[in-house]
Amino acid sequence: MSSRRTKPQPLSDTEIRQIAADLAADRPPMVWFTAEAVGVPEGRSGKVLALGDPAEGDFLQVRPTGSKDVLSFSPTEVTLTKPARRTAPPAAAKPRKDTPVSMPSSVTPSPQPPSPAQETAAPAQPAPAVAKPAGPKPAAESDSSAENAKPGAKQPARPAKAAPARKAKTPEVTVTLSGTADGEWTVDVVNGKKRTVRGLTVAGSSVAQAAKLLHPEVAEVVDSVLESVRNSQRVKVEQLQSELEQARRLLDELSG
Repeated sequence: MSSRRTKPQPLSDTEIRQIAADLAADRPPMVWFTAEAVGVPEGRSGKVLALGDPAEGDFLQVRPTGSKDVLSFSPTEVTLTKPARRTAPPAAAKPRKDTPVSMPSSVTPSPQPPSPAQETAAPAQPAPAVAKPAGPKPAAESDSSAENAKPGAKQPARPAKAAPARKAKTPEVTVTLSGTADGEWTVDVVNGKKRTVRGLTVAGSSVAQAAKLLHPEVAEVVDSVLESVRNSQRVKVEQLQSELEQARRLLDELSG
């Protein structure tokens, strides 16, 4: 009999607080992935390395066992309950080889050799003809018997066709480039449902080079933003220089 597997429950608020306490004590807890996890097989283990903002949904930073990548998961995709191992079905019982062999009920006695007088009196009889064993039927005969088979006769079962293999679904990747008026650029990367890169700082020169490689329209938009940032920085530098000169004059007057 097979035991029914219990579906793992998502993380509760109490378990999330327990994970936060283990992380604060520098004890990364072990979790197991459920069937809701995307890109990771069900039942695989991993360690929680950090907790983000619960409002984002995928705020659990987990590193799967055997991998160096740290991915983001939601509370429904991992569980603290270790899944039970699947038990193999019992092997069929092999037939016993100690079956008794039936013996013939009677034994035919071997004939006694004739006496010399009987050999002289009895005329010699011809040896009986030995029946030849029936050989295999010719191919033509077997083919004709197969053609003359009745419609209702059972035909040999055809082998079942193998089901086509399912293609793995390729996750979508979204790359978001954000810039501010002060010239600060950041990159976010979402792989499927997981935010793998968050707020990575990128230099403005690298953004300009990447925009030129992507498309002329993208390069035009990025250049206009960079030019606006340059102008604002020039105004700021001129303002700072003016304040510096005024401070120097005041310092000279106080020193005189």
